Amino acid sequence: MGEIYRLYGLNSEEYERIKKKLGREPNRVELGILGALWSEHCSYKSSKVHLKKFPTKASWVVQGPGENAGVVELDSKVWLAFKVESHNHPSFIEPFHGAATGVGGIIRDILSMGARPIALADSLRFGLQIDKRIVRGVVSGISHYGNCIGIPTVAGETYFEECYVTNPLVNAFCLGVLPAGRLIRSRGEPGNVLFLIGSATGRDGVHGAVMASGEFDEKAKEKLPNVQVGDPYFGKKLIEAVLSAVEEGLVIGLQDLGAAGLSGASSELASKSGCGVELYLEKVPLREEGMTPFEILLSESQERMLIVTTEDRVERLLELARTNHLEGAVVGRLQEGDTFRAYYKGQLVAELPVKLIVDEAPVYERPYDEPPYIKGVRAFKQDSLPQVGVKEALLKVLTSPNVCSKEWVYSQYDHQVGTNTIIKPGADSAVLRVKWVVRPEVRSEKYIAITCEGNGRMVYLDPYEGGRYLVAEALRNLACVGARPLGITDCLNFGNPERPQVMWQLVKAIEGIASACEFFGVPVVSGNVSLYNETVEREGIRNIYPTPILVAVGSVEVKHHMDHTFKEVGDLVFLVGDLKRKFSLSGSEYLKVVHGRVEGEVPGVNLEKERRLHQLILKLVEDEVIRSAHDVSLGGLAVCLLECLFGSGLGMDVDLYIDQRLDFFLFSENPTMVVVSLSREKAELLKDTVEGYGLDWILLGRVKEEGSFTLSNNEELLIDLKVDELERIWRKQLESML
Repeated sequence: MGEIYRLYGLNSEEYERIKKKLGREPNRVELGILGALWSEHCSYKSSKVHLKKFPTKASWVVQGPGENAGVVELDSKVWLAFKVESHNHPSFIEPFHGAATGVGGIIRDILSMGARPIALADSLRFGLQIDKRIVRGVVSGISHYGNCIGIPTVAGETYFEECYVTNPLVNAFCLGVLPAGRLIRSRGEPGNVLFLIGSATGRDGVHGAVMASGEFDEKAKEKLPNVQVGDPYFGKKLIEAVLSAVEEGLVIGLQDLGAAGLSGASSELASKSGCGVELYLEKVPLREEGMTPFEILLSESQERMLIVTTEDRVERLLELARTNHLEGAVVGRLQEGDTFRAYYKGQLVAELPVKLIVDEAPVYERPYDEPPYIKGVRAFKQDSLPQVGVKEALLKVLTSPNVCSKEWVYSQYDHQVGTNTIIKPGADSAVLRVKWVVRPEVRSEKYIAITCEGNGRMVYLDPYEGGRYLVAEALRNLACVGARPLGITDCLNFGNPERPQVMWQLVKAIEGIASACEFFGVPVVSGNVSLYNETVEREGIRNIYPTPILVAVGSVEVKHHMDHTFKEVGDLVFLVGDLKRKFSLSGSEYLKVVHGRVEGEVPGVNLEKERRLHQLILKLVEDEVIRSAHDVSLGGLAVCLLECLFGSGLGMDVDLYIDQRLDFFLFSENPTMVVVSLSREKAELLKDTVEGYGLDWILLGRVKEEGSFTLSNNEELLIDLKVDELERIWRKQLESML
């Protein structure tokens, strides 16, 4: 067959391995199946050995990695299923449909656990020289799918950097709820039938998994046929049909049709079930004429699920499909043994060992080596930076695309549909209620918190410390709304793992994340890996920053949730945390936008002090000592204070007595710092409590009536600006760029 195997994403060594296992040449259908399931996107062949470093267990974890989503206990009545996944490559080629189907795919991952999806979040990365086609297309695709299917988008983040110009990142998260004890897995047993329900199958998405496992070049947009097209209205009907089937006890197992389509779903299901599978391709409902067995097996058409069931339940499933205007058909059967067989009109078109397809996909321990740039960025000396007026610097940082309001993005999403949202997008974490699950008596007395973090710049400077930095910030965000962590789901977005320096970034970031999660006792319960996020251009190779995205989920006692806005005139504002260390500008937005540099050693996290800070904030929230809490992160303390003012209708006088350079203090993005506000009467209680936790405090100033934001140091007035004018600029900046 010459080197035809390369068309399916296989290399010569992999192809020889397949031939040896089969004792023959595979046919083209079999090559297509193996190429898709052995792709990086499906097999994680470059990352699998390192993903084992993540802690995945805890007493409240019901299902860790290995299924379509992770599941944790919220309380004795309600469990939560959640996961984040990437749709990067399709979103560059066709932004609207690429992003929309990313949302649809992650929703079905949650549905396949038997959970009702109730919340979405997204993490987006675009080029600094903004390609409006990509930005507008991605945002409209996400909003279209989420709004039409009726699931609110409640949290997320959006960053802009030069390295994402031709490699936008579109990471979609979904969370669902299910009654405790009613978990559905991707499982069955010999004799069970496979019932395909949902949309009809077309040619869209064929080779999608292979496309997502390779680098781009200047002809990338020619891959448009590999991009799937979703329909949220079918998606909504599919949710209701599947959940009705689960509630009626018609479902033994569930598997969504995602990467590699029917071939991927059926072979993975058979592998997890420890048996073989037969497929009858002529029974698959089609929407295009003349489709070949290859196309039917590998189509990634959206809004399709496989239900594992028994013969006597098929008639009721057909009725549910018709009622919801969906296609439904028995397309296969689980069998004794370990063989995947696909038939078309009685002819055997593919016959492969299930273990070869799924379990024996290659696993590589790729070489890795520290990139030369690391020594250069660590040589940065911030004391050599020229002095810049703090007022001028504040305005530059506040209006940078990373710091300015992302209201233009999230205002296009319906974040209130379902009326569960308590704290809306723009806060440290979203907070949602659980009114009831399936039946009114199945409800929770707790709220759910969701936060998303992924500062690729910090991970670029030091993948290990950057990974720890991300975990600390995500958990700090939960604490600031009164939430205790239940688990993390991650999406690891990196360049080409065949390049040792990229592989080094991946390995060190995983080790850093794992180290912090282990320390805090927070399990990683699900996730996704997206590699080959690079573009080969005439000028050379453009790699993205190493960008792990972490979504942390926590539980909140209903009486004790908190937001970040200042509340009362006369309240005092304190900075609490790890404050006696050097205030570092390394990796900060200030260093980038004011001085044009991305350098420095990542300000390392003192994990013990960080844990104490989380405990402190939760104590202050639960004892009703404070009225607001907001962590210091992107943009530093100055931006943090303004974010606490925006939307409050209040002003603030900041009175500092700082001996070091003020720009270091105001714009450092050191971890382990939180701004809190409280009544004057509780100030001494706050100080004693902070010191009792072995942490530090600084009185920053007081909240005043609407008007100005003033900042003085050693009684010298340095900033006097109108809050409403600053807020107007901050809110409109991104829209003006687009």
